Amino acid sequence: MPRRVLIAVVKNWARFNFWLLRAICDVHMRIDGAEKIPRGPLLVASKHQSMWETFALMTVFADPAFILKRELLWIPFFGWCARKAEMIPVDRGARSQALAAMTRRAKIEVERGRQLVIFPEGTRRAPGAEPKYKFGVVHLYAEIGVPCVPIALNSGLYWPRRSFRRFPGTIRVEILDPIPPGLDRQTFAERLQAEIESATARLVAEGKPRRARPRT
Repeated sequence: MPRRVLIAVVKNWARFNFWLLRAICDVHMRIDGAEKIPRGPLLVASKHQSMWETFALMTVFADPAFILKRELLWIPFFGWCARKAEMIPVDRGARSQALAAMTRRAKIEVERGRQLVIFPEGTRRAPGAEPKYKFGVVHLYAEIGVPCVPIALNSGLYWPRRSFRRFPGTIRVEILDPIPPGLDRQTFAERLQAEIESATARLVAEGKPRRARPRT
């Protein structure tokens, strides 16, 4: 199956899951700031609180290439889809080699006009947890020379990590102003974390009073 066809299928599957979440769990979604997304290749740096955004962001960008841990390729069917969709796996056990391999693949996908999606903390973190941003997103920003689109969200309030519970309410995603290429690494790192964390803290604070009892 061609990559673009598979990505289109996955996007429709994600939209079907949105419908199921609304119908069964009363979980809705609201995405603000989509008009800020530039055309062409991008680096997308998103907060990661839940499994929800791993498929939700597929529907936001035209041709996304997710940067994901290699272990996910071992999951039946998901791994096959990730390979066919030409996502970018990272071997977190081989740090310097993994960084070099990730950068090579990222440059190839950027040349193809794709949007690279990375979770800067490398894993899901609960709302309110201390942020732990890793070096990978800063390295990519410096190496590939494209705008970076930060994303804040509060999905962990309604779909907690490592839990089957779903809390009725509205998941909010906020696409922030793009960060232009060319900043030095420290300036970029500080700006990225400050913008994502401040917006995420606001969304979490606004969402907490509205969260209802859990559903499974």
